[in-house]
Amino acid sequence: MYKQLVINAADHETRVALLEDGTIAELYIKRRDDADIAGNIYKGRVQRVLPGMQAAFVDIGLSQAAFIYVNDILPIDYSRFERLFEDDDEEAEEALPEEAEDPPPPRTPKNHHIEDLLAEGQEVLVQVSKGPMGTKGSRVTTYISLPGRFLVLMPTSDHVGVSRRIEDDAERTRLRDLVARLRRDDMGYILRTAAEGVEESKILYEMAFLRNLWEAIQEKFKTASTPSRLHRELTVSLRAVRDLLLNDAERVVIDSRKGYDAIRSFLDTFMPSLKDSVALYEESEPIFDAYNLEGDISRALKRKVWLKSGGYIIIEQTEALVAVDVNTGRYVGKHNLEETILKTNLEAVKEIAYQIRLRDIGGIIIIDFIDMEKKSNQEKVYNALKEAVKKDRSKTHILPMSELGLMQMTRKRVRRSLTRTLCEPCFYCEGEGYLISRQTICYNIYREILRESRDIRGVKLTLRVNPEIADLLHGEENGIIGALEGRIGKQIVIYPSADFHMEEFDVFEILRE
Repeated sequence: MYKQLVINAADHETRVALLEDGTIAELYIKRRDDADIAGNIYKGRVQRVLPGMQAAFVDIGLSQAAFIYVNDILPIDYSRFERLFEDDDEEAEEALPEEAEDPPPPRTPKNHHIEDLLAEGQEVLVQVSKGPMGTKGSRVTTYISLPGRFLVLMPTSDHVGVSRRIEDDAERTRLRDLVARLRRDDMGYILRTAAEGVEESKILYEMAFLRNLWEAIQEKFKTASTPSRLHRELTVSLRAVRDLLLNDAERVVIDSRKGYDAIRSFLDTFMPSLKDSVALYEESEPIFDAYNLEGDISRALKRKVWLKSGGYIIIEQTEALVAVDVNTGRYVGKHNLEETILKTNLEAVKEIAYQIRLRDIGGIIIIDFIDMEKKSNQEKVYNALKEAVKKDRSKTHILPMSELGLMQMTRKRVRRSLTRTLCEPCFYCEGEGYLISRQTICYNIYREILRESRDIRGVKLTLRVNPEIADLLHGEENGIIGALEGRIGKQIVIYPSADFHMEEFDVFEILRE
């Protein structure tokens, strides 16, 4: 399977698509105002301790306080880093569960209570394990992990693990023994998939790099104000290159000269042999259009997804869980009802696994397949779903089909789903459905004008939009219009139209003054 990364980078938004044989499989989006802070490290202050929930709120300098559970707290005194390992006899949970070994036991001993570990006003060093989602603030942990290309450093553990995706037993042993021999401290390490076959010198270099980074973070903690950010994760483009290139992708194509230079510089430092895997896209056609990705992204925002046979699935996201319903739709089959149902369910399995991965749906997922009488057919559907999710790098767990024809599964949730990122609650229907968000509409306008710019002959353009979009383009997103005018060399005049739907817009050419 040929895999590549396609990156659409603009000042206001970066989109990274992982393509498998030309089809988009995963999509990562980072906006300049986005709360994509997972992996960031902060010096925070405990706001409130909740003994009844065995949790606490921590101020890390964001609009919402972060949330920390007792099992995510290292029982130490943060005023003295030299005591970092004195009371920690538990292994740290691996930072990258899709690559790590089976998780170790709980990290905080059962006899510890939240009130014994934290006090209101206490300063703590925390790392964001999950960014904010909806009304929920970030989830943080005191068990720090610093990912590199080949290793993940876990300063608060002495555990050495190897990615489960490295299957050769001899190589696993080699890597584990290599790190055990090279490390000069009692810190823990996870060897990532990219470490397979890597020589000792590169492992040693990255161990030193990550150790120096951790020491720098500790020094910042001693002098920084509270709250403040001490360490920021890589940009979405560089994270994709670090985590996906080589093992999950063979090539990177990016449409930004600045982003291209940044990736080349990053690779020159950490992976010089891969510099030739990066290409700069310089065509006039938008890069996601050139790779036919916009249609698949729009389809991933729809509630109903049609199957090739004529059946369809319905995907409903709620606060508690995601419900997926399978229907035969227009498909009537050729022989008998049981065969028709089985074929629809098996086709739906592939689409469900694909949509879950592309939409980045996490948490509890309930799938209502069409009822099948034969137990053997239920097993076929169950096994087909287990096979289909193997491509997914996020942890999944699937239970066999119940007597009601329901299949339950869980998928690790780290960030907001695609729908939550690109959409907002619909005020037309009082939150019962979704509209494309106003910010997304502005960015769609930007891409549409850019797309049509090659055929524009007029001296300037008139853009008619809903008044709320006009206000946004004149205000917070006025940089988009300025960037467009500079790029196409024409003035753009915005007119609000009260009768326009929120998502509706029209662009007209003015041929002469």
